[in-house]
Amino acid sequence: MFSYAGRTDAPVSQPLPTRIGGFGGVDGLVRYLHDKSITHVIDATHPFAAQMSRNAVQACNLTGTSMIGLERPAWQAEAGDNWTHVPDIDASVTALPDQPARVFLAIGKQNLSAFASKPQHHYLLRLVDPGPVPLRQASTIIARGPFDVAGDTVLMRDHAITHIVAKNAGGTGAAAKLGAARVLHLPVIMIDRPALPPRHLASSVNEVLAWLAHSGTGSGTERGV
Repeated sequence: MFSYAGRTDAPVSQPLPTRIGGFGGVDGLVRYLHDKSITHVIDATHPFAAQMSRNAVQACNLTGTSMIGLERPAWQAEAGDNWTHVPDIDASVTALPDQPARVFLAIGKQNLSAFASKPQHHYLLRLVDPGPVPLRQASTIIARGPFDVAGDTVLMRDHAITHIVAKNAGGTGAAAKLGAARVLHLPVIMIDRPALPPRHLASSVNEVLAWLAHSGTGSGTERGV
């Protein structure tokens, strides 16, 4: 069973049974695990979907369900990078300059309203789905990655970007903006990942499959995952 949160209008289809929407907190997830006879949970949520991961850890602990987190490595600054690390969205807003700037806001659509407190900036947004934007000065591009450094370098130049705000999601699909920032010598305000409870972790799908293979899923009994 594959579960989507429902944040995206047209998520990528999967070759698995799929559900969309929340579970109703820890209690709802506990009920779902019980009702569907789920024996193993793979937490492959976005690194910043912290509440879902926390709920999954708690629900699996309460039900005795085996769980593993699939977590891609965080991005690391390289030679030529100019990164300022901040702990959260509010700190990234504070880290922006007071004088007007042109900011590539690469954080998705959930936390845009926090930047309304600095209306002097022009914000460039790249979103998967169109929709209203709670910012006075903003340009929106609707696009789905992966992106490349050459394309993002042109994008930054065309929009005269002076600063980039990004969540440290890791992976390759959205890393191009960091390569473009390196080429153009742009400062990056990097939002660090939220802290999560201790859990068994894997950094690749192959590691997850190996975990499943050694967790009793090959006994011939029909199981939920």
